[in-house]
Amino acid sequence: MNTAGRLVALLCALLPGAAAADAISDIALYAAADRTERIAAGARKEGTLNLYTSLTVEDMAALNGAFEAKHGEKVQMWRATSDKVVQRVLTEARAGRHEVDIVETNAPPLESLHREGVLQEVRSPLQAELIAAAVPAHREWVGSRLNVFVQAYNTTLVKRGELPHSYRDLLDPRWKGRLGIEAADEDWFAGVVTALGEADGLRLFRELVAANGISVRRGHTLLTNLVASGEVPLALTVYNFTAEQLKRKGAPIDWFAMQPVVARPNGLALARRAAHPHAALLYYDFMIGEEGQRILESRGFVPARRSLQGALAGTPLRLIDPALMLDQAEKWARIYESTFLSPRR
Repeated sequence: MNTAGRLVALLCALLPGAAAADAISDIALYAAADRTERIAAGARKEGTLNLYTSLTVEDMAALNGAFEAKHGEKVQMWRATSDKVVQRVLTEARAGRHEVDIVETNAPPLESLHREGVLQEVRSPLQAELIAAAVPAHREWVGSRLNVFVQAYNTTLVKRGELPHSYRDLLDPRWKGRLGIEAADEDWFAGVVTALGEADGLRLFRELVAANGISVRRGHTLLTNLVASGEVPLALTVYNFTAEQLKRKGAPIDWFAMQPVVARPNGLALARRAAHPHAALLYYDFMIGEEGQRILESRGFVPARRSLQGALAGTPLRLIDPALMLDQAEKWARIYESTFLSPRR
């Protein structure tokens, strides 16, 4: 072994964590023609991957089942809310426990993990098939789908001809006591208010709360179910896929979208110290490849793939910038709380 080789071997012995990270980086950034074959061969040896996610169990079951059937690798999944996913990833990383391979959640939490230095840049040829907002410059996470904020209504209690065409229409007295919103949608609010002009937008929503009131509920799934049950006749911040899934099951619910239509990228990332990097990269490519994207589309999501924009194709979307939202998080959390959670009387 030459001097350089002995030095590398010595460094690997002294710094096994750094050596492992370098090896994962080599795999994640590999761009030669045999990339897919190399990843698949490594995944067969690993046999499994660990996934932390905030997506619903039913949706993940459809995706994971298709992946396992196609590739044979087993997906070990842990699910929680996005804040708990971030907390667990960081807690384990700081303790030197590198258990997670893939993190799947909302873009702002993924961006925060990027800033914490626990994610790995990935170069995949499939990234070229995605909308620009799905591929940040650092490539340490990738968008697989869009959570589009839409308005949902109970079709028994609200007729389609009664629907508002703009947020200003909600000032009509007919909506008094009939509106609902999710408790932590500061990013939606920032997008809408900024588009309307911050001063005018804030004035409008404060007038709306004072005149007609808005019921605040925690959890998008809960809010959507309350629309279906009739407890909330019209909700302002529902994810299009949750409303669409209930609609397909026959619930008395439908959805529409008032401009500006705000959307948040959601996606996945490879952990910098992944124990099963080949299997994780195989899963990464599956999620943003055509098969995974079509599964998302079939379940009512808006895929990030440019050719599969679904029911909202052609609709102008105001995409949330995760980095900007992190930088302005305190400001918009304060404004959101003062407007909806504890409005001045």
